Amino acid sequence: MSDTANYTPPKVWQWDAESGGTWAKINRPIAGATHEQELPVGKHPLQLYSLATPNGVKVTVMLEELLALGKRGAEYDAFLIDISKGDQFGSGFVGVNPNSKIPALLDRSASPPIRVFESGAILVYLAEKFDAFLPKDPAPRAECLSWLFWQMGSAPYLGGGFGHFYSYAPTKMEYCINRFTMEVKRQLDVLDRNLATRRYLCGDEYNIADIAVYPWYGALVTKNLYEAAEFLDVASYRHVVRWAQEIEARPAVQRGRRVNKTWGPEEERLAERHDAGDFDTPPAA
Repeated sequence: MSDTANYTPPKVWQWDAESGGTWAKINRPIAGATHEQELPVGKHPLQLYSLATPNGVKVTVMLEELLALGKRGAEYDAFLIDISKGDQFGSGFVGVNPNSKIPALLDRSASPPIRVFESGAILVYLAEKFDAFLPKDPAPRAECLSWLFWQMGSAPYLGGGFGHFYSYAPTKMEYCINRFTMEVKRQLDVLDRNLATRRYLCGDEYNIADIAVYPWYGALVTKNLYEAAEFLDVASYRHVVRWAQEIEARPAVQRGRRVNKTWGPEEERLAERHDAGDFDTPPAA
């Protein structure tokens, strides 16, 4: 890596070497499939292809919340996409999500099947399909969608910005870490000020805005995401902490956080989910 003080950008940038760091092998400037790999298909109309990163958790929490409401059509199969092995570049997955990012959803109840990619789009699709967790009246609906899109626009600064340079970059660079740290703390302050007068992000009702924001910012303040809790002084954002603790006490959230998870304590893992009974199955030895 060049010394940033002496770095001169090339006239035309060429991809001739990996950038280094934890995710170097998936950081490439071209789209499309790298290999043939069909996607498995389960027994339910909804087929989810994902991993339990924050963006993946949004969708599994949403599905589990829908099932908790008695929406039987929300039963789903959740297949693991191992991004460290490049599963997201397989031909089948690219067919569902040309952007090669998890999560991706295929609704086989329609003919032809409907593909939905980008986690925010999946939340809206499911909320509208099952008439839940998205207000109908214009004002609360606008508030909900505003916070949903706030998360979609803000989280890249937390994940690809702060998380990458603080936790994954091969070299810790003071300028990058300081810049993204200040932005993440500003975002936490935005949430904290809003939650000072509201139970949930949009008021008294839990909805897809909370489901979208919790896996990122809730995990940041209660689950030590990026092992940065002390560094970010997350305890000082007491309204965010209160909100996150209330959400993660929900049984559907607890189930959703386990789906497609292959790390951490064994009792928190569930690599694939095909039936509600899977949560009661002991982990494989």
